[in-house]
Amino acid sequence: MIETDSVGETLQRHWGYRAFRPLQERAVRGILAGRDCAVIMPTGGGKSLCYQLPAVILGGTAIVISPLIALMQDQVLQLREMNISAAFLNSTLPRPEQSRIMVDAAQGAFRLIYLSPERLANQDTVAWLRRVPVSFFAIDEAHCISEWGHEFRPEYRQLIALRQQFSGKPIAAFTASATQRVRHDILSQLGLRDPEKLIVSFRRPNLRFAVKKCANEEVQKHLLRAALTEHRGSAAIVYAPTIARVMETADWLEGLGIPAVPYHGQMEAEIRKKNQALWMSDERPVMVGTLAFGLGINKASVRTVIHLSLPKSIEQYYQEAGRAGRDGLVSDCVLLWQYRDVALLAHFIQAGTDSAERERSWQRYHCVRRFAETNMCRQRQICEHFGEKPKWEGCGQCDVCIGEPAWLKAAEAKAAPARKRRGRA
Repeated sequence: MIETDSVGETLQRHWGYRAFRPLQERAVRGILAGRDCAVIMPTGGGKSLCYQLPAVILGGTAIVISPLIALMQDQVLQLREMNISAAFLNSTLPRPEQSRIMVDAAQGAFRLIYLSPERLANQDTVAWLRRVPVSFFAIDEAHCISEWGHEFRPEYRQLIALRQQFSGKPIAAFTASATQRVRHDILSQLGLRDPEKLIVSFRRPNLRFAVKKCANEEVQKHLLRAALTEHRGSAAIVYAPTIARVMETADWLEGLGIPAVPYHGQMEAEIRKKNQALWMSDERPVMVGTLAFGLGINKASVRTVIHLSLPKSIEQYYQEAGRAGRDGLVSDCVLLWQYRDVALLAHFIQAGTDSAERERSWQRYHCVRRFAETNMCRQRQICEHFGEKPKWEGCGQCDVCIGEPAWLKAAEAKAAPARKRRGRA
């Protein structure tokens, strides 16, 4: 049995914390007790600690399944800085180094090893893991296992092999965004046995949500400029819907004297890495990116996240907006959308060839439209979407509860004369 003192001492010695965040300790103790766990915890809630701490205490090697190369690299670097032996295996490593890590792992050299779901699907990987002193498996971004999730990845369906091939090892699943339907899928698809189910409230008390429908792109740019001016000098993420909009927006902001860098999936890896470093160091506090940016990025001091189009789902929006205020300080999440976003989403859904996926996409579409257009507390809508039943009526922070923020009202008033002039012209 693991003593209480050893858990607290390990937490303070390696992480420097004197206390856990909500439900972290229950997740840690569930894994230490050899139980399967399903943990739903918002971005910034401390999911990684829930599997890293028991990995240190248990000995052996915890296998962390993650689809995100950036997260693997970031977490392994942090763990090594804390004198915790860790490694990752992915395509960024030369083959000789991968081979060395695999040999060392079989000798119990690491407390944690990070793998992708694709690598785990390889039978050679399973055979190698049988030689590793595995303590437990942690599945990150577990919502990817469900077709009803917003980021379904077929490779995750193959993770049931963990239960079949390593039946005596605990499995802990983690995600920041899962509806009731997706949570049921996670339990079923991973074959979790009587798991400890831990769901932290989806309410983020330090986040202020504001949603604004913009008449056109010029108005949208005006409000974007106002939002970034309100948080001048602070870290910000601006999500644009296309690569062209990313590049155009970053150039436009630079022209205004607002230091910004672009980030998208088709950019050369070295340029992406350089731009990310500029943003992480606050040399360029504004990052303009597509959905390719932000996954696995550990920056707690983001003060505002701004979307320039309607997201495809509430889950996607919650995950991206949730990258603001991970340090617990008050931060803004601003959605600036245009009516054309609705038509574009509908077009892409209708173009899909899989009828079942079209049905799921239409459901997400209607949920997003309700979020943007309904006069109901934004945080309450998010909570109810994920199956939470709040005992409160309003969050007291969003634009529905307390009205639009002052900077947004002022910016909209300034944009109005320009719209009228164009109308007369």
